Amino acid sequence: MDLLFRFTSMFGIVNIGLCIILFTLVTKLLMIPLTIKQQKSSKLMAVMQPELTAIQKKYKGKEGDQKAMMMMQTETKAVYEKYGTSMTGGCLPMLIQLPIIFALYRVIYNIPAYVHSVRGYYEMVIANLPAGFQSNQTFMELASSSKMLSGADFTDLNKVIDLLYTFTGKQWDVLVNAFPQVGQAVTESGDSVVSAIERMQTFFGLNIAYTPMQVIGNFFSHVDGTTVFALIAALAIPLLAGASQWYSSKLMMATTQSPQGDENPGANMMKSMNVMMPLMSVFFCFTFATGIGLYWVAQSVFTIIQQVGINSYLKKVDIDDLVQKNVEKTNKKRAKRGLPPTRVGNVDEMMQKMQEKESREESKRMEKIAKTKALVEENKNYYNADAKAGSLASKANMVAKYNEKHEKGGKK
Repeated sequence: MDLLFRFTSMFGIVNIGLCIILFTLVTKLLMIPLTIKQQKSSKLMAVMQPELTAIQKKYKGKEGDQKAMMMMQTETKAVYEKYGTSMTGGCLPMLIQLPIIFALYRVIYNIPAYVHSVRGYYEMVIANLPAGFQSNQTFMELASSSKMLSGADFTDLNKVIDLLYTFTGKQWDVLVNAFPQVGQAVTESGDSVVSAIERMQTFFGLNIAYTPMQVIGNFFSHVDGTTVFALIAALAIPLLAGASQWYSSKLMMATTQSPQGDENPGANMMKSMNVMMPLMSVFFCFTFATGIGLYWVAQSVFTIIQQVGINSYLKKVDIDDLVQKNVEKTNKKRAKRGLPPTRVGNVDEMMQKMQEKESREESKRMEKIAKTKALVEENKNYYNADAKAGSLASKANMVAKYNEKHEKGGKK
């Protein structure tokens, strides 16, 4: 983000919203190889799905049978090996996106703490505040109006920067009126520092640190001179985030839809998710900082553009060639672990071997049980040879013979 901010500043463009969009573009470009891999995996899943569904139907109602569940797991694993893929083959791109979103969420809520080029503007403001400004009545009132930093120690300059980052246009006016030297501070290009900060944080009339709900509330409460344009933008970002995410999901499913359609419970779940997730995005975008919503919109728009190209590419991909390449990669990994190679179409062979192995293990187990029973019966006959079974004489005889047997063993 800092590199992007400095890059755009070279062209006289100082805007955090633009940097968020460029950041999104860079991450999408870097992840194209992983995304294509994920899409190939999804296309294979669509081809595999009839076989996986058949296995699920085969063992339906046997969830409590441990042996049946083990067989189901083995058959499922065999299908994945048949196509040279794994159950987690398409998860990596999604896993990578999570830390990006979590980190970006924190950065947008506190840009100056992480983007050093932006922090410099706020340090210029603080440099023009007089000593002991924290005890000034106006500053104290501005600080108390911040719900996020209520009770913060403003002798810590980092906390002061955090507070300045949350200021509205009117709050900046109040600060400049109380401390005129702040309004006179200028950047290297000769612009007012306060004006530069306001332009830097504004995107389509919205302060990226505010939530759309705050903007809507300010408009109807006639606070901070919020305009109709800002209100429309505040409504547009969450709605665009949901709509663009829904459309990008639809494009993604276009080439990965299972031929079974509605018979596939996984496909039905995906359809439900592709409706629920955009709706959740709309809700969250209203309550998150506008910068987060801007990231989601840019992410979905770039995904749509990227998906159109990937769909065109995947239509030309031959499934048989893809399976063969996957199997070759799998066999290289198996060879490193000293395992025999897998082959396309080896599901029945694997199941036969599995059943033969289980039969051998069952035979050994039954043989062991038979030996144990025979030993118990032999000991029982030995100890009850001269007396009626269960009688006192039998028990006394058992003790005597036990002692006799072990004494002979001791002499040996």
